Amino acid sequence: MVPIRRTAVVTGVLFLVTEAAAIGGLALYGPVLQDAHYVVGPGADTRVFLGALFEIVLAAAVVATGVVLYPVLRKQNEGAALGYVCARLLEAAVIIVGVISVLSVVTLRGEFKGAADSDTASLLTAARTLVAVHDWTFLMGPNFILGANSLVLAWLMYRSGLVPRFIAVLGLVGGALICVSATGVMFGLYEQVSVGGALAAIPVFAWEVSLAAWLIIKGFTPVALLDEAGDEKRLATS
Repeated sequence: MVPIRRTAVVTGVLFLVTEAAAIGGLALYGPVLQDAHYVVGPGADTRVFLGALFEIVLAAAVVATGVVLYPVLRKQNEGAALGYVCARLLEAAVIIVGVISVLSVVTLRGEFKGAADSDTASLLTAARTLVAVHDWTFLMGPNFILGANSLVLAWLMYRSGLVPRFIAVLGLVGGALICVSATGVMFGLYEQVSVGGALAAIPVFAWEVSLAAWLIIKGFTPVALLDEAGDEKRLATS
């Protein structure tokens, strides 16, 4: 049971890291994302680099949650467990694309500092394009793909009873709601960073935080783990 308990704690910590890194990265990216003139202005490169570091940590933690959970989840449904790992890898890859687009704006600002006024329009267009790439990766990764992998994980947790059912149900609701919200943003019903977008993200945020807290404090439900052990023993003797 000790390795399983360790897995639960590590998983919980990793989920908390993803939340902290995601919030920190978005806050630090503010100057680039909110003002296209960043590329021709004085800039705040150190702050943006720190935001990029947060996002890299986020991507690493996202992958790690899938890898660490896989040995436990595959005992419930190997195909779904593998799908969860792949979804986490895809989410991390999309996040990294967003990081690259933001850092490219910083590169443009540094290389074309003091450029002629005639080049300003081109720089602004390039900066807006790169920021748009980041915005779409933010919609696809931490929204659509996050919603999908939350649904898979919550379903596995609900089916297995590894955590209390109310936590798993919160994940099912949060995953579905964030996917619906992302669809609304894609079709222009409201902005992603808005009151509506924030409200839609609350359930999935609560799901990850409550799951993390439970795994750190309580771990996986012992009865579910004993059921798994019994199933494996029966298979081995059959």
